[in-house]
Amino acid sequence: MALPLRDTLITGDRVVLVPPRRSDYDEWASLRTASRDYLERWEPLWPGDAHSKADWTRRLKVWTAAWKEGRAYVFLIRRMSDNALIGGISLTHVRPWPASSASLGYWLGQEYEGHGYMRDTVSLICEWAFARLALWRIEAGTLAENNRSRNVLEAAGFEEEGYARAYLEIAGERRDHVLFGLVRPQNQS
Repeated sequence: MALPLRDTLITGDRVVLVPPRRSDYDEWASLRTASRDYLERWEPLWPGDAHSKADWTRRLKVWTAAWKEGRAYVFLIRRMSDNALIGGISLTHVRPWPASSASLGYWLGQEYEGHGYMRDTVSLICEWAFARLALWRIEAGTLAENNRSRNVLEAAGFEEEGYARAYLEIAGERRDHVLFGLVRPQNQS
């Protein structure tokens, strides 16, 4: 189910989720570059031109096309108090009925870790996905040693469902992941 890109805004008490726009480039590149050493260990290998204007333009094109096709929804996370860009979150691999599911991914600038922003953000996007996209299930995976990510998922109600060997490429290597799932509460049917 494709939604209007420009009209989508998800607001919580401390964060607001907004689709990325061309004008976000400088702030996005600055935050990602400042957090590079921290983020690289949790993400797929970065391209040689990571955070260049060309990289941003490619990403926007892919994200916008996926949004319009209802396959993925990428958001930037802004702190409500000052509108600072603090990270990003996405629902990808959106699968229609009968699966009615998606995969969750997220990142946060290193300076914003440990303040509960991602816990709030994950809960917010899951509520939105169940209500607005009519999803029944959201899946997420985390490296076994990433306790912060595990804590975020568990705080949002995700349950550990299994272990997947060589699940994703992270920092240039195939890595095992702990898999989590969240099923829409029955009262949201």
